[in-house]
Amino acid sequence: MSTRPRVLTLSCPDRPGIVHAVTGALVALDANITESQQYGDPDTGLFTMRVAFDATASEEALRANLEVVAHRFDLVWTLSAADEPLPTLVMCSRQGHCLNDLLFRHRSGHLPVDVRAVVSNHTDLAPLAQFYGIPFVHVPVTTGDAASKAAAEARLLELVDEHGAELVVLARYMQVLSDDLCRSLSGRAINIHHSFLPSFKGARPYHQAHARGVKIIGATAHYVTGDLDEGPIIEQEIERVDHRATASELVRLGQDVEARTLARAVRWHAEQRVLLDGNRTVVFR
Repeated sequence: MSTRPRVLTLSCPDRPGIVHAVTGALVALDANITESQQYGDPDTGLFTMRVAFDATASEEALRANLEVVAHRFDLVWTLSAADEPLPTLVMCSRQGHCLNDLLFRHRSGHLPVDVRAVVSNHTDLAPLAQFYGIPFVHVPVTTGDAASKAAAEARLLELVDEHGAELVVLARYMQVLSDDLCRSLSGRAINIHHSFLPSFKGARPYHQAHARGVKIIGATAHYVTGDLDEGPIIEQEIERVDHRATASELVRLGQDVEARTLARAVRWHAEQRVLLDGNRTVVFR
C-alpha cells in the first residue's frame, strides 16, 4: 500500500507528555514524521502542535489511535490530507491586484487551493476570472439597502455549500460582512487590508497617507470577525518609503504588499499552519 502525506494539528491545555503521546500514536502505525512544530503559550497556557507525516495506515486506524490521545489530553484536533488542495471561494469588488495574484499562483501550482469560483458585487473583474477559467458569480449589493445585503449574504452561504468551499478569501471585497455571516465563516474566511487603518479610512487611503508624509506602508491579512478589521492576524508586511514617493507610487507599492501578504496567509492556512489562540494566531512557518 502506498504512503499518503497527512497533517495533524491540535491544541489543548499545556501539560507534560503531549508530544510523546501524539508521536507515539503515529509511530505505532509506522507513520514517518516529516515535520513537527509545537508551541506552549506561557500567557494562555494553550499548547499547539502541527505534525506532517506519511503513512500507509487507513484514515480510520489513524483516527482511532489519535482519539485515545485526544481523550487523555482534551485535544481539539484535525487530521487532513496534505496532497489535496483546499476548496476555496475568492470574493472581490473592483480592484483586481489581489485576485490576479491569487489566480496566477493557483494556475502556476504555487498555492495549495482549488479556487471553485470568484464572487463579486460588481462585474468589473469577470474578464479576469474568465481568463483563468474560473466561474464568476455576480452577487450585487445595493448600498444602504439592508434587504439587498441580507439576500447577498444568503447567496454567498449558498455558494459556499454548493462549491464545498472550506475557505473564503476576501481579496479586496469592499463590503462589511454582518456579524451572523462572520460567525458562519469563523476561522475559514481571510481578509486583507492596508496598514493605514484606523488613521486613513474610506476612499483613497494611499493619497491620504501621502498627504501626511507617511514613511511606512504595509498590509495585514487576518481572519474575519464581527469586529471590523480586528480579527486574529495571520501575516503582516511593511515597506519603507520616503518623501520622493508620489501618491501613485504608494498605491503601486501598497498593492504589491497587499497581494504578497494575502497569498502567504492563504498558503499557510491551506497548509494547516495557522492555529487560533484566542484573539491571536500561532503560525508554524
